[in-house]
Amino acid sequence: VQLQASGGGVVQPGGSLRLSCDGSGFTMDYYPIGWFRQAPGKEREGVSCLNNKDGSTYYADSVKGRFTISRDKTKSTVYLQMNSLKPEDSAIYYCAIDPDISMIWPTPTKHIGGFVGYWGRGTLVTVSS
Repeated sequence: VQLQASGGGVVQPGGSLRLSCDGSGFTMDYYPIGWFRQAPGKEREGVSCLNNKDGSTYYADSVKGRFTISRDKTKSTVYLQMNSLKPEDSAIYYCAIDPDISMIWPTPTKHIGGFVGYWGRGTLVTVSS
C-alpha cells in the first residue's frame, strides 16, 4: 500500500490549492480515506474524510464551507480542494486510509512509532502574504 500526497505550495490568504492523494497497492473503494494536517508544535488533526461505504464526507469545523474532499475512482486519487485559505491552514497535509474509519476520523489513533493506518508522505501548505 502506498499513498502520496502532492499539490502543496505557498499561497496568499484567500487563495486556493488542490491537494491530490494518489494510492496504489490497494482498492480505494474498500477504504475510507482522510486528509490530515500537522502544524509545527501541534497535534496531527483530521481535516476531512470520505467514507467509502456510503460516500459520506466529513469535515473539521475549521474548514467547513472552504474545503471539499472528492475522489476520482478512475485514477485512484482523492482530492482536497482548499479555498479561502487562511494562515492557520498552514501545515503539512497527509492522506491516510484504514479499514476502520474510527481509527483515523475524526482524530487519527496513535500507536508506537506513528499512527494507525496507512499514511503517505505529506505535502507542505504555507499560507502567507
